[in-house]
Amino acid sequence: MILADILGRTEYRLAQGSEETRVTGLAIDSRQVSEGGLFVALTGSRTDGHEYIPQAVKAGAAVIVAERMTETPDTVTYVLVEDSRAALAKISAAWYGDPAKKLTVIGITGTKGKTTTAAMVRQILEAAGKKTGLIGTNGAFIDGKHYPTVNTTPESCEVQRLFRCMADSGCEYAVMEVSSQGLMTHRVDGFRFDYGIFTNISPDHIGPGEHEDFAQYLEYKSQLLRRSLVGIVNQDDAHYDEVVKNAGCRLVTFGMNHPADWTADHVDYLTRHGFMGIGFHLSGRDSFSVEVNIPGLFNVYNAMAAIALCETMGIGREPMLRALRTVTVDGRMEIVYASQKLAVLVDYAHNAVSMESLLDTLRSYDPGRLVCVFGCGGNRSKLRRYEMGEIGGKKADLSIITADNSRWEKVEDIMADIRTGMDKTGGKFVEIPDRRDAIFYSIEHAREGDIIAVIGKGHEDYQEICGVRSRFLDREEVEAALEKFGYRQKIKEQ
Repeated sequence: MILADILGRTEYRLAQGSEETRVTGLAIDSRQVSEGGLFVALTGSRTDGHEYIPQAVKAGAAVIVAERMTETPDTVTYVLVEDSRAALAKISAAWYGDPAKKLTVIGITGTKGKTTTAAMVRQILEAAGKKTGLIGTNGAFIDGKHYPTVNTTPESCEVQRLFRCMADSGCEYAVMEVSSQGLMTHRVDGFRFDYGIFTNISPDHIGPGEHEDFAQYLEYKSQLLRRSLVGIVNQDDAHYDEVVKNAGCRLVTFGMNHPADWTADHVDYLTRHGFMGIGFHLSGRDSFSVEVNIPGLFNVYNAMAAIALCETMGIGREPMLRALRTVTVDGRMEIVYASQKLAVLVDYAHNAVSMESLLDTLRSYDPGRLVCVFGCGGNRSKLRRYEMGEIGGKKADLSIITADNSRWEKVEDIMADIRTGMDKTGGKFVEIPDRRDAIFYSIEHAREGDIIAVIGKGHEDYQEICGVRSRFLDREEVEAALEKFGYRQKIKEQ
């Protein structure tokens, strides 16, 4: 493409070179620059892309886009912009041919529930025969392929590249999780959302390199509604009025405690062969009962958000109900086995707050015993270990303390820290350093009525020990243990 066409929507000053320069590629990493490429120097909290401009030039960059001038050969075209991240978003949209215009783009933000709600929406749309791409915490999923991503909301150039892949593969819809960091750093500039979902908000991501305070966090979260044509909003959230204050879009609301377009009541905690989840009755714009194949009261809200969105888009009731009865989210309240005698699930809960929420949720299902298999990551805050140990002691009937990603620390040292918190409670526990052995132990020694939660890694498919990552997926280990101890055979017999 010609540079002038790429810069069409960007405010800039040409410091040297020509707007007629032909560009062969786009990069924000100097190691990925090719001959004739355009390199955008991004400024971040840890690194400054301007320091890598010499490497980009050496690799063959024809164009540099930056916030300040650096010493560069006059054979290289140099473009100055006020904010390189904002410029990157518009440049990327132009480079990839504005693929968002060919898609119905759905953004989902909130402190909790983004990943689960996104999965629900995607699975409902696909049940309705709509080809759909997804970008989120667990990576991107397009046309049956998985693309790993670094952030919940990738950099704008990666977002646009993935949109292009979706459009080229025939997707009608793009569903994406939108983080407050993604909004603050312009990763979702350059296009407009057709629909924006706001799940909830509570203090999070506040500190160095993130948001300076809750007010700023709320401001960036609220921006999604100002960038959407239609907003789907949780009316029960304590900050609802602040969130919608300057929305400027048509709003559709859902909730349980306030009058809304969609309201839920008659909530039931359901467990039966092959199913452990939640049931409720929905009323408002329509009236029907719903079953969701994921436990927890908060999944009533996630399901309502997905239903409110899909109904607004004209998706029929049948695919919504069918998809929610079978919905799964990798590593998030993921039910691996469920019967009236035993349930086993995998979850990403890896701090005290999420662990406590998970165990409280599972306690609502009145288990004979609540068993929790967990560890903590190495080379991370020891406070997390003490806190998780204490929560395990208070909330679980049996904790099985084991390894997580120990990284460069000894597993035994991490477990000792967890035990420090556990000892404060008098809770029952066993220690099994090998995570596979711990999972197998939990299944082998299961009692009738147990709920077993294997937590901390969720969707992660590796275990990191002494700097080496080896294949390890909790769900696969649980499946192997269930097979070994006869539970899979029991399902076949039933």
